[in-house]
Amino acid sequence: MNGKVRTVFVVDDAQEVRKALYRVLSAAGYQVCLFESAERFLMEQDAETPGCLLLDICMPGLSGLELQHALDGSPGARPIVFLTGRGDIQSSVNAMKEGAVDFLTKPIDNEQLFAAVDAALRRDEEQRLDAAIRRMIKERLETLTPRERQVMAYVVRGRLNKQIAAELGTGEKTVKVHRARMMSKMVARSVAELVQLGARVGVEIQPSLCVGAASLNWKQPQCPIAKRLE
Repeated sequence: MNGKVRTVFVVDDAQEVRKALYRVLSAAGYQVCLFESAERFLMEQDAETPGCLLLDICMPGLSGLELQHALDGSPGARPIVFLTGRGDIQSSVNAMKEGAVDFLTKPIDNEQLFAAVDAALRRDEEQRLDAAIRRMIKERLETLTPRERQVMAYVVRGRLNKQIAAELGTGEKTVKVHRARMMSKMVARSVAELVQLGARVGVEIQPSLCVGAASLNWKQPQCPIAKRLE
């Protein structure tokens, strides 16, 4: 993605484990970067580098689960595959609830390792693509004038041009002009596509408390939209 090599970031306090994982993963063609602690990873990682985390769950200082919590929602968040030598069931349950891709017990079977890493890298690619699309849509929204945003709110709610004109106290021809400019800026070919664009970034269309007005409000989407926008 973006011409960058996807990297497997290994965070484990045991040097022998780091070396073994480096040999196995490098031989299989993965780009690998090693860290001896969660703290070092937080200091040195590049959030823009695509990839996933192979993360030891029990480490001195910041634990694997604590690092997972620290990364959650941050620019440096990546899909995580947890590693442990203890096989702690409760830790596994907690990690999966927090969104971990997999939980592997040492010594690690190579085939299981590759399958988990591939799944994590695919998830990272999907998440980065979705984030790029949402950024693009938000940038389009920011180009709209206040009047165009009002018109968009009414259009998404299914109002006709003459209805919008009556609500805004303006002429139908004026509404047509604002609507055409808004659709052009949003790069939407239909109302259905406009609704999809708004939903993708969590735009909630609500009527304003003011008479004759409508507004665009932001909220976090409840679930991802499966269909990718071309």
